[in-house]
Amino acid sequence: MARVKGALATRKRRNKTLKLAKGYWGARSKHFKMAKEAVMKSGNYAYVGRRLKKRDFRKLWITRISAACKINGMNYSTFMNGLKKAGITLNRKMLSEIAINDAAGFTALTEKAKAAL
Repeated sequence: MARVKGALATRKRRNKTLKLAKGYWGARSKHFKMAKEAVMKSGNYAYVGRRLKKRDFRKLWITRISAACKINGMNYSTFMNGLKKAGITLNRKMLSEIAINDAAGFTALTEKAKAAL
């Protein structure tokens, strides 16, 4: 039986990596060896970035809620504690959206939180 060389599979694998490295500066987009390193590094950055994004958004939502609470004469931690005691389970994303778009609704939430404390 004839020996099969892996030229086709190797070329496909290399072209896939070079396609991912498209737009990189200099030899990083042209030479396979450098492109492979750059693609691996960019994959790590993307992985870390996806986790940091979650933290950053949570921090933003908390800042927005805190600012709206201060307008209503409360601080963030007592507001959240009051909501928990009142049995209101809204996540921070929705609370920040309410604080931005519906000031009257957020004021009603702060009144319920105050009443529950």
